[in-house]
This record gives sequence, structure tokens and C-alpha cells, in this order.
Amino acid sequence: MTLTQDSGVAVGQAGPRRRRRSRRRLLVGAAGILAALVGWEIAAYIVGDPVTMPTVQETARELQHYLAHPYPQVQGKTLVEDGLISTGRILAGFGIGTAAGLVLGAAMAGVRVIRELADPIVGVMRPLPPIAFIPLLVVWFGIGEASKVALICFSVLPVVTIATLGALDAVPAELSHASRSLGASSFHTMLHVRLRAAVPGVITGMRIAMGGAWTSIVAAEMIAATGGVGFLILQAGNYLQTPLIFSGIAVIAVLGFVFDGLLRLLLRAADPTARR
Repeated sequence: MTLTQDSGVAVGQAGPRRRRRSRRRLLVGAAGILAALVGWEIAAYIVGDPVTMPTVQETARELQHYLAHPYPQVQGKTLVEDGLISTGRILAGFGIGTAAGLVLGAAMAGVRVIRELADPIVGVMRPLPPIAFIPLLVVWFGIGEASKVALICFSVLPVVTIATLGALDAVPAELSHASRSLGASSFHTMLHVRLRAAVPGVITGMRIAMGGAWTSIVAAEMIAATGGVGFLILQAGNYLQTPLIFSGIAVIAVLGFVFDGLLRLLLRAADPTARR
């Protein structure tokens, strides 16, 4: 068998193996979710108090009903409407924060002076909890959308900046040297060589930042908002509507899973050889 034939056989076998791994991962993941639901149901029956711990069926009925019907005691919005409000804030804040983090991380990787100036600032920002700045952002921007978007940007920016900087530093120097030797400028090398090679690492940082973005927006909606899933959860808690609280948490989980899945697909497109 020739080398070309061997390569064709290897490629042909890789497809079924990848599909088998995907099916196995789906089955194992589904089994894990099923086990968690069974544990939840058992705990609910042991507690015996629907206010403290509603059953899975009670929560599912509540979720199904309020996906299409408003809950008048809280705010007169459906779960879908609240989910869309939170999603819009996430998309705006995450998009701005990611773009700023990419630019800042690339500038720090390419210009030593910018790196020396920005590195201590980013290092201080990274461990600070964004929710600590909610009162300050409310004073600056009010309780409108600007304060929520700014909070998400604040949580996303340092994570994406550090991920971009680390991914660019990990790009082999030989790639940059080869590009420069062929006459490319520093900017062209950064844009078309280093950034392209660093894309998988940057996307991984974006996945981490997405989790922080959801944490920040839910906290902000609980403190200074009149809509959104976080606001719904807080108000449902005030009325001891535990099934509705679990329903709101389920909406956040589904939305977070969808966003992470989209970033996983983007990562797979950028680096098809990496395991997911």
C-alpha cells in the first residue's frame, strides 16, 4: 500500500472514530444530567417541602407555563422575554469587552512599552470581583443598560487580554521570523501570522470570560434592574416561588450552554485537530 493510500485510510478511519467519540460523549453527558435530576428528585422527596425544594416535575411545569405566560406578581414578563433581555446585555458587553481585550492583548504582545504600562493595571483588574463595582457604575451610568454593559466589559476585558497575550507569547518565534524574512511588516506579521496562530488560545479565554459575564449580569440584574433573569430570580425569591427560581436558573444554564457551544464550534473551526 502506498503512502497516499495509507493517508487516505487513516483519514477515512478518523471520521468514524470521531463520530463514535462524539456519540459516547453525548451519551455520558446525558447520563450525568439524568443522574443529577434523579438526585434532585430524591432530595425533594426527602425534604418534603415544595418551598424549600420543589420536585423536578413541579419545576418543569412552572418553567413550561412561564415561558409563554407572564408572572404578574413579579414584573409581568415571561421567562423568554427576561432571557432575551439578559442575552442582549451579554452580547453587547461581551462583544465590546472581547474586542477591547483582543486589541489590548495584541498591543501588549507587540509593543514592549504598552506591555510594561498595561501589565500591572491588568494584573490588578483580574482578581477584582466585578460585582463590587456595581454601585459605582450605577452612580456613573444609572440603572439603565449602560451600567450592565460596562460591568460585563469590566469582567471580560482582563480575561480576554491575558488569554490573548498568553496565546501570542506561545506562538513559535520561527513563524514571526519567517514572515519578517519574506518582507512582511510587524503589523502584517501580528495580524496574519501571530494572531491566526493564537486563535485557539484566544477562544479558550473567551469561553472562560463568558462564564464571568453571566455571573456579572445576573448579579447586576439582582441589584439594579427592572428586567432580566437575575431580576426575576430575586423577585421570585421575595415571594417564595422556589419553582420559578429554579426555572430562572434553568434558563441561565441553557443560555450559557448555548453560548459555550457556539464558542466550542468556533474553536473546532479554528483548530480541528484539538480534542473537545
